[in-house]
Amino acid sequence: MTGDITISFWIFILIAALAIMGLLDRILIPSTRWFLRRRINRVLNEIGTRLDIEIRPFQLTKRQVLIDRLVFDPQVMQAIKTYAQERDMPQEVVQNRVMLYAREIVPSFNAYIYFRIGYWIAKKVARWLYRVRVGVIPEEQYAAVDTDSTVVFVMNHRSNMDYILVAFLAAERTTLSYAVGEWAKVWPLHMLIRAMGAFFVRRNSGDDLYRKVLERYIDMASREGVCQAVFLEGGLSRDGRLRAPKLGLMDYMLRHFDPQTHRDIIFIPVGINYDRTIEDRSLLRALEPQPAKRSTFFVMRTTIGFIVRNLIQMTLQRWHRFGFACVNFGVPISAKAYCRENQVRFDRLDRPERFQQIQRLSETLMTAVAGVVPILPLCLVAKVFLDVAEEPLDIQTVDQRCRAMLLELQRSGAPVLEISHSTQTQLIAEAVGHLHLRHMLLTTAERYQANATELPLLRYYANAIAHWWDK
Repeated sequence: MTGDITISFWIFILIAALAIMGLLDRILIPSTRWFLRRRINRVLNEIGTRLDIEIRPFQLTKRQVLIDRLVFDPQVMQAIKTYAQERDMPQEVVQNRVMLYAREIVPSFNAYIYFRIGYWIAKKVARWLYRVRVGVIPEEQYAAVDTDSTVVFVMNHRSNMDYILVAFLAAERTTLSYAVGEWAKVWPLHMLIRAMGAFFVRRNSGDDLYRKVLERYIDMASREGVCQAVFLEGGLSRDGRLRAPKLGLMDYMLRHFDPQTHRDIIFIPVGINYDRTIEDRSLLRALEPQPAKRSTFFVMRTTIGFIVRNLIQMTLQRWHRFGFACVNFGVPISAKAYCRENQVRFDRLDRPERFQQIQRLSETLMTAVAGVVPILPLCLVAKVFLDVAEEPLDIQTVDQRCRAMLLELQRSGAPVLEISHSTQTQLIAEAVGHLHLRHMLLTTAERYQANATELPLLRYYANAIAHWWDK
């Protein structure tokens, strides 16, 4: 019984692998899960005492449970049956497709990643790139909001930095669930985004089955009180102006909304503006009728070159942040109050009439968003030079014209910050310097004039507040 046993090396490797798998399954993985769960619970207990809008049980439910709940939703099951009959397909095949859609859409919210990792990254990145400012917060209005309601932040969309900026600024009050496009399905970015509570959306999908699954998920999340963030424009502004609202997500939220029995939906307008939008030239290029196709190598070279230039400037201590990134929060709008005042029930309307009413509400919300878009000095300076075409101006004249516009905006009710005379002068001078640094302004004999080749870019920044003059 003490003799040696000889086995093949590959059998030994197989036995060792099975032993390691058993060790992981029985000891290491359960211990790791217990350790992580304890840390997550500690975070939940800590933040639960300071959030204005608590994390909902729906967000803490296991992801697989939510996926199963979505796939076996009665409306989804009926859609599966209809889809299979119309296309003469096995129902199991269609259900498998729906399972893939559900796995793609449903997030896996992790409080530890959101508040310990995501919040830290968002804060560091936002403050590293910009001078972050928050304004126009009617605290008494927010104090009156029912904490049991579903809060939806409705925002304009100027940059992909919007996700980071608003998530960072709202983290002291609540968690946010974003709808993100297919651009974010990049490994390993998609895992972090999903853990932050975001859900993926296929833009302009013509698949009725996919749209039904997405609709049911948004309806479920809204009824469960999950705080959400919505870009009503549906995409980034290409020319800097506010775009017309897209109605899809709003319709999914309100299609079955019963103001008598469901929890209220509170829409909070959010206006965002930047002294520099990182992807501004790419956005403008998308407006060209037939833009030249850029290779992957060109995109990578340009991106790496941008990063290297900024790193060199940091090393030489000549790097400056990209100016201001400002966010304004407006007065909350209650869906129940809107339905009562306008005598409308979205859940009782047929599709054409419902979309007309959704359009009216969306336009109301976009007007509210436009009313809180921050008035930044750089936008004023850009408008000054566009108004005078290529006429050279000295810094004193620019300052006077900007002040005249500020007074006009103030009379119109624009969100103009109350700051001292000397601070205004300094900020306007900094804005002129920023535009000159980016070659949008040329200088001769201490006078500045618009660079003719950069007029589209100058116009892009002036368009951020153009709605105040378009009235």
